[in-house]
Amino acid sequence: MPLKFSLTALPALLTGALLLGASLAHASDEQEDVTLQPMKLSYNASLDKGISLNGDARRILEQRDDGTWHFRTDVDSFVADIDESLIFRWEDNQVVPLRYRYKLSGLFIRDREEAIDFDWENNVVSGHHEGDKFSMKLEKGAMDPMGYQLQLSQDIKAGKREMEYRVIDKGDYDTDKFAVVDEETVRINGDDIRTLKAEKVRDSDSKRESLMWFAPERDYLLIRFLQVEPDGSEYELTISDAKVGR
Repeated sequence: MPLKFSLTALPALLTGALLLGASLAHASDEQEDVTLQPMKLSYNASLDKGISLNGDARRILEQRDDGTWHFRTDVDSFVADIDESLIFRWEDNQVVPLRYRYKLSGLFIRDREEAIDFDWENNVVSGHHEGDKFSMKLEKGAMDPMGYQLQLSQDIKAGKREMEYRVIDKGDYDTDKFAVVDEETVRINGDDIRTLKAEKVRDSDSKRESLMWFAPERDYLLIRFLQVEPDGSEYELTISDAKVGR
C-alpha cells in the first residue's frame, strides 16, 4: 500500500471495499465466505507538504462477461494523472491476479510505467518496471500492487484482524503486514461515523504512519485514509461519493 511518499504511491492509498461488521472484541478467527460486489467510489485527495494540493481519485470494481473482474483507479490532480488497473479471478475468497498495469504522467515529473503478467499454469510471473524487464517464479498466493489492497479489505470483512501478503512490485517480492487496531468515530462531510481503524504494520523505528478508517454501517467502505511522512507532511483521502452493488 503506502510507499515512501511519492506520486507513484497515490493509487495504493485507495485501499477500499467492504469489511466485517462485527466489533473487534468479538471478531471470529474463522474466515467466512465473501462475495465481491461491484462498486464505484470517489475520493477527495489532499497533500499538505508545505503547500496544499488537491485532486480527485476514483476507484471502480466491475465483473466482466467472462467472469473475471476489472479493478481500476484513476487519479487526476494538478501535479499528475495516474491510471492503474488489474484483471483478476475471484476464487475461494482470494484475488488471483492475471494482468496488472500502471501509468503515471504529469507536469514536472518523469513518466513511469509498470506491467505484471501472471502465468499460473506455468508458475511464472513476468513484466517490466520503468523499462527494466523481469521474470521469476510465481509464489502461491502472490499479489500485485493493486490486488492485495482488495484482498486486505475482503479478509477483514471475513473476520481476520492481522494480515500478511507477498506482493510483487518493481520486479521483486515484498512482505506487507496489516492489522485492525481500534474503533473510532470520525467526522466526514459533516457526519459522525463509527469506523474500524486499521494500520500498516511497520518496523518499530519507522517514522512513517499509514492509517485507514472503514465504516461498518455504510457498507464497510474505506471513508478516510491518512499517511504521515517522517518529515511531518500528510496525505489524506476522504470519501465523497459511493455506489456499491449492481
